[in-house]
Parts: sequence; structure tokens; C-alpha cells
Amino acid sequence: MCFLSYPLRQGHQRADQEGRGRSLMTIEKTTMILASRKSDLALTQSQWVRTELLKHHPDLEIKIETFVTRGDQILDVALAKVGGKGLFVKELELAMLERKADFAVHSMKDMPAVFPEGLGLVAVPVRHAPYDVLVSPEGYTLHTLPEGALVGTSSLRRSVLIKRLRPDVSIQILRGNVPTRVRRLMAGEFQAIILAEAGLARLGMDDLRRTPLDVQTFIPAVGQGALAIEARLDDASLLERLAVLNDPETFWTTQAERAFLKGVEGSCQVPIGAHATLIENDPEAPRVRIHGFVASPDGSIWLEDEMEGPPDEAGRALAHKLLERGARKVIAAWSRS
Repeated sequence: MCFLSYPLRQGHQRADQEGRGRSLMTIEKTTMILASRKSDLALTQSQWVRTELLKHHPDLEIKIETFVTRGDQILDVALAKVGGKGLFVKELELAMLERKADFAVHSMKDMPAVFPEGLGLVAVPVRHAPYDVLVSPEGYTLHTLPEGALVGTSSLRRSVLIKRLRPDVSIQILRGNVPTRVRRLMAGEFQAIILAEAGLARLGMDDLRRTPLDVQTFIPAVGQGALAIEARLDDASLLERLAVLNDPETFWTTQAERAFLKGVEGSCQVPIGAHATLIENDPEAPRVRIHGFVASPDGSIWLEDEMEGPPDEAGRALAHKLLERGARKVIAAWSRS
């Protein structure tokens, strides 16, 4: 087992051709291991983080180690039925706790509300587009989709939102990485699929026809469009290096969203979404507006509201508000089922 967040010293003695000993200069190098899933999107995101870190810390050597998560292995069942968000991060977190890796890069929307002891969110780079898009070869919008159209998604949140806005369409589970989902769409298995714009943009899929879905009516997943850099909290040198990638606005808005998710004790068993915007850019006292919802999986119960305030407080206040209005009963009922 390697302990990787420390200077690796390399040096040796050799004799020159004239038989005289000569000491080579000791070279000091800091090597870090970045844990990533194997998907195209995950690797693209990890490589971007690696490149940005090296701009600030050219003395580093950053190696990307890939891991297969349980979420990558189970592709024929909805996430809500097999464990939810944690399926995409547990193997990476175990690698960090066992010191086989130093830090990991995740899509924040895949992150559970609570971290394992010893690990934490240490940097949040600038956020990309937070919204979902309707992808279709014909360029359909949500309103022009033919009646009875088949739409592919693996997300309970997206399914409920689609049925709320277009109750006449049919939903079918669509798992797999982004290129796989797009191939199935192009093969004619679906009239449209729902994806995150940020993922398509990061993969360079700019020519794909898609229609943005407004965040006010098609509320995104918590943290959608943002990356989460997770690391061990006991390594001060590592945390200082990673901090250069933190974007304050993205950190504050996603902090509010994650506070909301934690407050409602959200999981993939219940549709939950939230989107926060910064309304007061004061480093000492930032304020956000957060808009969120909790619904029953069949969409028969819908609870939606918004709050303003300091990031953590606003997220927790919105959670409390929706819990008091009935979300507590919804979450309790469906978490047991």
C-alpha cells in the first residue's frame, strides 16, 4: 500500500568513468493519486481537474487511477431500487480511506448528503450549466413531443418532472454512460432522452440537438453542473493545494443545495431537486435564493417552495418548511417501501 501525499525523494550515487564518486542532486517530487470512475465523462472531468491543478502547482505529479463502482456495474435497474447516489462514490471513498488514493473527483449530483468520517468536500470548481436538456434527433421540445412519445431516463426526479409537465408521454429506464444513452437514442429506441447539459458540454457533444429545460419548472438535481473534489481531511498540505480550484459562488450555491438535501434526508427513493442562485456576493456574508421540491415517486404529492438567506441556513430552512408541509411523511412512507 502506498502513502502518496508526501515528497518522494529519488537519488543515488554512481562512479564516473574516471572512477571518481559523484553524488547526483536529490530530486524532490510530490506525487498524488486522483481517484476517478472509468466512464468517459468521469475521466474527462478528472483530467480537467488534473490540468487545472498543474497550472497552479507545476511541481506536482498527478496520476489518475480508475475504479469501477457498483453503479457502473448495475445498468438494468433504476438507481432508486439498488441504493441510490452512493453507488457511484463508495469505491472511490474506500480507496481514499485506505490511502490508495489522495483525492477524488465526482459529479456533485452523484454525491450523497453525508460524507464518511475522515472525508469531506474540500473544493468546488466553477459550475457549468445546471440545467437538464431534452435530447432528440428531430429537435423536439418538451411541448412538441408527440403524444405517447417514449422518453428515456434513469432519474426518478426527471421522470416525475416529465410526467408533471407532459402526462401523456411514456417513460422507460435508460442507464449507462452518456455516449451509450445517446447511441440508443440515435438507434431509434426513444423519441427523446433527458441528460444534463454540463455532461454533454464537457464531452464536447456540441452538435447534438437538444432543448434546455428551464430550472424554474424543471428543477435540477442538487449540485447539478458542479464538480465535487473530495479528500481526506487530515492532510493539510493536500487541502491547501486543492483549495486553489474552489470557486466561491459555486461553493455557496451548492452548499445551500446540499444543506437542503441533508435537511430532508434525501435519497434516490424520493424525487428531490433544488437550485440556488447567489443574490449577495459578500465574502463575509453571502446570501442565496434557493428553490426546491420534494414529491412522491408517482407524482401525486408535490411540495415546492423557495427561501433566501445565508447558504447553509437557507437550505436548511427550505428543508424544514417542506418537511412541515408534508415531505416528512412522503419520505418516511417511500423510504420504507
